[in-house]
Amino acid sequence: MTNSKFSAFIALFAFTYLATIIAEPLAAQENRAPAEEDFSIQFIEVEGSQRVEADTVRSYMILKPGMTADPLLLDQSLKSMFASGLFADVTIRRERGGLIVTVVENPIVNRVIFEGNDKLDDDDLYEESSLRPRQVYTRSKIQNDVEKFVELYRRSGRFSAKVEPKVIQLPQNRVDVVFEIEEGETTRVRSINFIGNKRFDDDRLREEISTQESRWWRFLSSNDKYDPDRIAYDSDLLRRFYLSKGYADFRVISSFAELTRDGKKFFVTFNVEEGEKYEFGDSVIDTNLKDVNIQELEQLIRHETGRVYNSKKVDDTVDDLTEALGTKGYAFADVRPRVRRNRKDLIVNITYRIQEGPRVYVERINVNNNVRTQDRVIRREMYLREGDAFNRALLNKSERNIKALNFFGEVEITETPGDDEDSVVLDIDVEEQSTGELAFGIGYSSVEDLSTQFSIVERNLLGRGQLLSLSTSISSQRTFLNLRFAEPYFLNRDLFGSVDVFRTTTDYDTEAALETSETGLGGSIGFPVAEDARLNIFVRLSENELINDAYTPQFGAYLRPFTELKAQLGYTYTIDKRDDVIDPTEGWDFIFSQNIATPLGDVTYIRSTIVADYYKPFFEEWVFHAKLSGGIIGDYEKEGISYNDNFFVGGSIIRGFKRSGVGPRDLQTDYVLGAKQYLVGTLEAKVPLGIPKDFGIKTYIFTDFGVIGKTDVEATNVQDDTAFRASYGLTFNWKSPFGPVRFDLARPLAEEEYDRAQFFRFTAGTRF
Repeated sequence: MTNSKFSAFIALFAFTYLATIIAEPLAAQENRAPAEEDFSIQFIEVEGSQRVEADTVRSYMILKPGMTADPLLLDQSLKSMFASGLFADVTIRRERGGLIVTVVENPIVNRVIFEGNDKLDDDDLYEESSLRPRQVYTRSKIQNDVEKFVELYRRSGRFSAKVEPKVIQLPQNRVDVVFEIEEGETTRVRSINFIGNKRFDDDRLREEISTQESRWWRFLSSNDKYDPDRIAYDSDLLRRFYLSKGYADFRVISSFAELTRDGKKFFVTFNVEEGEKYEFGDSVIDTNLKDVNIQELEQLIRHETGRVYNSKKVDDTVDDLTEALGTKGYAFADVRPRVRRNRKDLIVNITYRIQEGPRVYVERINVNNNVRTQDRVIRREMYLREGDAFNRALLNKSERNIKALNFFGEVEITETPGDDEDSVVLDIDVEEQSTGELAFGIGYSSVEDLSTQFSIVERNLLGRGQLLSLSTSISSQRTFLNLRFAEPYFLNRDLFGSVDVFRTTTDYDTEAALETSETGLGGSIGFPVAEDARLNIFVRLSENELINDAYTPQFGAYLRPFTELKAQLGYTYTIDKRDDVIDPTEGWDFIFSQNIATPLGDVTYIRSTIVADYYKPFFEEWVFHAKLSGGIIGDYEKEGISYNDNFFVGGSIIRGFKRSGVGPRDLQTDYVLGAKQYLVGTLEAKVPLGIPKDFGIKTYIFTDFGVIGKTDVEATNVQDDTAFRASYGLTFNWKSPFGPVRFDLARPLAEEEYDRAQFFRFTAGTRF
């Protein structure tokens, strides 16, 4: 076949094929019977509706009168009506040239009832529910509610909780929804295990996480309940702990929990990879900011070369650098540490890169959800104001300040873009909590026997952030009553002002067979003078009385009953650089106080006291503590010091001696006279005994030493040797489920014949 004939054949074949393809649909269209969906909709009629208007039903349909019926639009109309949540069933049929829409409406909720719940209140469950009276009932809502309730019980540690919904039909298409709840028992943690840990044993790591193993003595704690969110938080706590100990490569590979067969307890396991221990290497500051003294900024770096790597010191350095740059006018400085690990030499080199960040200003600050607390109480804790340059470090400090008020259960500050590109809106979301406290306490000590305490406190009076408290304590030797009002922002400034009305009665029956009392009122103003330093100035006016029913002239003037007016003016200067106020392990604090009895009263003196503490961790768990305390009082008009203004030393100041067991004494009557001066030091070490941390037992070895003496009483039977005293011993502090308990076991190392020793000292108390 020639090429021309072959080409003609191909062309004829292609023409015939195309003609066939085009002709078949046209023929099918000419011969096809009219389809049912091709009709034009003349009307839409609604049947079965009771509460919902027919026009409302039609509004949910995609198809409208005059439109051509289309299967796709018909399907979309059905979905739209079901999605409204108003109907339990919908059908659409063609009739008389139109559409008949038949609906079955969902019922209306009459009541939502909870049965069988004891651990969670109806209000707590109702708050999670999406069903409400007089709203439309749907199956999806009730299913979602069941899931929410089960999750709520799981968060409270009850993984075996079951929720069974029941629907009770009522007339007029109404229903009662009843949730029958079987709460089950609390699902606790039987054991916590670790895999891959070599540097620290399981007991040590259990001390660093918040979840605890279930034990009988933890009946007042909830940390032994299984909580998946807490387990995730514990993984972060482990990471922080290892990073603070130098293990820069540490990671939690996995954490999982296995439920026992009876469904009552969990086995929790953390799989960790510790890595090697690193030290700090070189630390430099790199910046392109002009007029910045790099040498000054380097002084703010909190870590030193050769020291064990600690990620917290890096974070603290970033905060210090950011704050310092802000005070120098670089409000937009962005400090980012670049951590480079040298795995060969196990060294971490850090470069603090400082750049000019984006210029962003605070457009607006919104305070949300504070129903009771006034806005100004929250806003005054902010380091940022509207119009200020945005600073991340100051924002974090502001959030910590608001949390420190202890007025709110939750505090969260979020940032959203403002109206302009260079502005930001800060939203402070708070969740208020109760700020009133009613406490009753019972205590016992080897010194004061049984004691009781009662206090009622409102820390956020009328939502103004003010404090009002009434407290009293009664023991065999002391009675105390105090009414206090405090304003933390006196005159709308950072001034802490307070007013006190008080009465104190002290029975010296075991020391001198007499009783003293002080009744009066006072006021004070405190303000910060530096980052960690405060100055408190106070005035006090009181009436003091000494009662001695057994007084005879042989006692001399120093024990004669009296009533005198005392007008005092004084101040207290405090510096606190401890890492923790309750249980410090590092840092120091210093308190110096002077109290001047002015000539406006009947007595005149200057009374000065000093207390200084230093804490330093060493080894793994040990904490060294050194303390110095002292006092001196002198009468600048030479009229003599009243009995109850002296220093009575012993007991807790120098352990191993009775209360007021050290110092000047009348040997004839064995009466304690009190001293005009003392200086006492303490060397103490917190010693780990391998007892699990959750027992709450802390052990200390100590030695107390110092000098106490000097009295104005001149008599042959008065012994006043300003001699050296010392003691040594053990102290046990137990944070028991019933309250704090303390045991002191001590022996004197150096004493005088007239001192009164005490080997065992015991104090205990609780509040409820």
